Amino acid sequence: MTISFNDRVAIVTGGGNGLGREHCLAYARLGAKVVVNDLGGAPDGTGSSTSAAQSVVDEIRAAGGEAIANGANIAKRDEVDAMVEAAMAEWGRVDILVNNAGILRDKSFAKMELDDFQAVVDVHLMGTANCCKAVWPIMREQNYGRIVMTSSSSGIFGNFGQANYSAAKMAVVGLMNTLHLEGTKLDIRVNTIAPFAGTRLLEGLMPDDLLALAAPGQVTPAVLFLTSHDAPSRTMMGAGAGAFSVVHIYETNGKFLGTEGVSADDIATNWEEISSAQNERESQNAGEQSQHFLALMQKALG
Repeated sequence: MTISFNDRVAIVTGGGNGLGREHCLAYARLGAKVVVNDLGGAPDGTGSSTSAAQSVVDEIRAAGGEAIANGANIAKRDEVDAMVEAAMAEWGRVDILVNNAGILRDKSFAKMELDDFQAVVDVHLMGTANCCKAVWPIMREQNYGRIVMTSSSSGIFGNFGQANYSAAKMAVVGLMNTLHLEGTKLDIRVNTIAPFAGTRLLEGLMPDDLLALAAPGQVTPAVLFLTSHDAPSRTMMGAGAGAFSVVHIYETNGKFLGTEGVSADDIATNWEEISSAQNERESQNAGEQSQHFLALMQKALG
């Protein structure tokens, strides 16, 4: 199997540097027409410039590809709408959206200002939602779409000093889960990448030798796979430094303790069985948990 993006149109946010730049260049090499979106600000989201995005566009065009630069702030709905309209005006369709843009404002939660919490959530969560909302009707009309959310191990597992970033990065996993369900019948597949890469957002936070091993381009094959024609959907994929994995969220089998008079002491007494990983499972939607709980009750009551 050879993955190709001929005649596909891809929008990559945060495409001017790091991971986004590598994604854009790879899509173009494999035949896609690319919207290189980048606000061009600092890692904390301040400032703006289209020079980074234009530099990537120039590189793509020099290699014979097609691309346009866009400086939309993804936290602003009107700018995102204008970006998608520009893609439609240029090529008449949007097949792929890679939600990659992000900022960092790290501090321990005790020292973090809520304005910095809000700013990070606005970019990572609301920016992702804005972009998905703008392309969703196009993908529905086409009966085809591929969307990738960019999460993080910080969001899935937590990381000291990143409460704002972690909250937003786990939130996009929930967005993926629901958009997967709503897009399935229309061949809109939605996945999440949790990258490990030596980008400018990690400069000063990791030793230089480790950053060098985790080149951004080593994440890109996972993004290409997750947006290909035969991609899976509702998959969280870890990628970085040449390694790839899939992350699952499991729930234990649990135990029915009754519908009346259950106390916290009862939970404590049964904790070992309630928390046992034996027969744990992955629900495909919220209703499956409810159905499982009802099944536990019916089994216990005979």
